[in-house]
Amino acid sequence: MNVPFLDLGAAHDELRADIDAAYARVTGSGRYLLGPELEAFEEEFAAYCSARHCAGVGSGLDALTLALRALGVGPGDEVIVPAHTFIATWLAVSATGARPVPVEPDESTFVLSPCLLEAAFTPRVRAVVVVHLYGHPVDLDAVRAVADRHGVPVVEDAAQAHGARYKGRRVGSGQVAAFSFYPGKNLGALGDGGAVVTDDADLAERVRLLRNYGSCDKYDHLVQGFNSRLDEFQAAVLRVKLPHLDEWNARRARIAHRYTEALAGLPDLVLPSVEPWATSAWHLYVVRTRHRDALRQRLAAAGVETLVHYPVPVHRSGAYKGTEEACRAGALPVAERLAGEVLSLPVGPHLREDGVEAVAATVRNAMEELLRAGRARTGSR
Repeated sequence: MNVPFLDLGAAHDELRADIDAAYARVTGSGRYLLGPELEAFEEEFAAYCSARHCAGVGSGLDALTLALRALGVGPGDEVIVPAHTFIATWLAVSATGARPVPVEPDESTFVLSPCLLEAAFTPRVRAVVVVHLYGHPVDLDAVRAVADRHGVPVVEDAAQAHGARYKGRRVGSGQVAAFSFYPGKNLGALGDGGAVVTDDADLAERVRLLRNYGSCDKYDHLVQGFNSRLDEFQAAVLRVKLPHLDEWNARRARIAHRYTEALAGLPDLVLPSVEPWATSAWHLYVVRTRHRDALRQRLAAAGVETLVHYPVPVHRSGAYKGTEEACRAGALPVAERLAGEVLSLPVGPHLREDGVEAVAATVRNAMEELLRAGRARTGSR
């Protein structure tokens, strides 16, 4: 059996009639930017996140960048970020002219560890960016307690956490959150897209100003802005998909539960954990093993597609080569260890039950083979 990592076509097939109707509605309207579909989606997604305002933008990276700019972050500032994340989190900070200050993750949940946050603060820190990585929320109350003592805002990078909950509340219901609607996300468009969600009306208005050349009225440019708008077609598609998001997340959760059941007890395979106060969106099901590359090869040979999120720590990437963190040997050991051990198994909402069972059986068989081979090499029983 060939098991793809994520079947985007199946999601489109499930909603084909509604997506086709949305496409016809937009093409027939003659409005393709900043029109009624975007306005409606912004209202609906803000309500879904239990927030007051939503501003649709061109991508998840733009959402994070414009949120930081709207908060006044700029050259000479510092922004605390997770050490273990996708590079976009750091790039958004760099795009403002500020410097990313990395904090190590918690090894059990992969997200930024609040207990390490205080030590990262300097007088130049102007914001804290947390990432609800792989769909698991950060301990927001603990992070905000530290940030509040220093008088700086907390920005949620929720690009992988549409529908996740923290202590019963949707992620994105805090000060400000940035979402991505890249096609592979839990709520994905048919192209790039993003949004900033907030309860702060002034902040939302600043993002809307920045996304449209610094203008609210045509040719009246109040600030130096950008071109970053969620177009009408993408907004219409997202409106079709949003009512299905919770059910699709529930399917992901059932798959994750089955994996955890089937793979429990395997030596050298660490399964993902969920804190009791969290409801993960299960954007990814990430296991850890020191045999990662060998396991991945065996899965590929059996027709199971996997991915690595992420194989190169951001501070070791070419984009950040020469930064203080990259030059200090062993400065971020947890992030570096995770980069060599994490492996993402298929967990998309359209993965069939027989595919789930095939993945679980293949992982178990491959790990048992690797362990037997290791014992044979060492001569142990």
